[in-house]
Amino acid sequence: MFLDALEKIWLSSGFAALTWGNGVMIFVACALVYLAIAKKFEPLLLLPIAFGMLLVNLPLSGIMGAPGGTEAGGLLYYLYLGVKLGIYPSLIFLGIGAMTDFGPLIARPGCLFLGAGAQLGIAAAFVIAVALGFTPQQAASIGIIGGADGPTAIYLTSRLAPELLPAIAIAAYSYMALIPMIQPPLMRALTTKKERAVKMEQLREVTKRERICFPIVVTVLCVLLLPSVAPLIGMLMLGNLFRESGVTERLSQTAQNALINIVTIFLGVTVGATADAETFLRLETLEIIGLGLTAFVFSTVGGLLLGKLMCRLTKGKINPLIGSAGVSAVPMAARVSQTEGQKADPTNHLLMHAMGPNMAGVIGSAVAAGILLSLFG
Repeated sequence: MFLDALEKIWLSSGFAALTWGNGVMIFVACALVYLAIAKKFEPLLLLPIAFGMLLVNLPLSGIMGAPGGTEAGGLLYYLYLGVKLGIYPSLIFLGIGAMTDFGPLIARPGCLFLGAGAQLGIAAAFVIAVALGFTPQQAASIGIIGGADGPTAIYLTSRLAPELLPAIAIAAYSYMALIPMIQPPLMRALTTKKERAVKMEQLREVTKRERICFPIVVTVLCVLLLPSVAPLIGMLMLGNLFRESGVTERLSQTAQNALINIVTIFLGVTVGATADAETFLRLETLEIIGLGLTAFVFSTVGGLLLGKLMCRLTKGKINPLIGSAGVSAVPMAARVSQTEGQKADPTNHLLMHAMGPNMAGVIGSAVAAGILLSLFG
């Protein structure tokens, strides 16, 4: 009787249902936890993603189980609806907008071209993905990794290719964290030391009226052109209007802190929880990770080449390094431009100049997502 009871307990436990695939995914989850804590690779998102991955690969927990019969459904199943419906990425954009100073972009509107040039990786990865046999919807979702914008990648993928969401989310945030390793070799290879040492003139003062009008004008133009981008651009610019209006300090602070932190937890854990062994351990996952790196490389190259062109057209007034900040990893890409510029000349200060293309990249990746959604949605 005692042995029968032990056997029954064992057979009803997760240990009995544990597969080699679960074991591999648990190891991957622990590796991501290590990278988030020890190496500080995008820990605010990588840590909840890793823990969500860990939870879903512990058999019989039912934490992502859909409702049916007498089963109510798992906790993360319901929280994941915020991803499927595009709620979490849009709310994160609200917080990003409240934290963002668009002043450098307003002061130098030409940075919009650098932000557009850094979207080259999206097109390159799309073409390669189609050539490898992915559907246009899947290729579009993979390509958006090149925008270096995690929420936008999740938003687009949840609509076009939700089956690829775990791999794309992890690739997007992992490569965003690795920007300080990916970009510098490309920056040094494509620019001369003289170009990297170019000092840029101080930006003009941006008036409060300009700061208030900017989010309204951008919203009207972008949403009229691409209605599908309204959730992302609309929330981004609403958050920025909270910041710049000067009359909604409480709303701005909530969006910047409490709201974005809560949504980040829900988004990270539920996206990680889609990475169960059955859906994640496939050849296409490795292909997506490789294509994500390709997209990042092409985006950096596109921004740098356009930066070099602007440097020549302005007769040396634009440092081409700020072109690499056209990817929308804010503010990490701008800091990399600053670091590389100071290696060429310690007195060179490019951070505020690089923030212009960086902000343009945020808008550019959202617009690119809107175009892809209009074409393939």
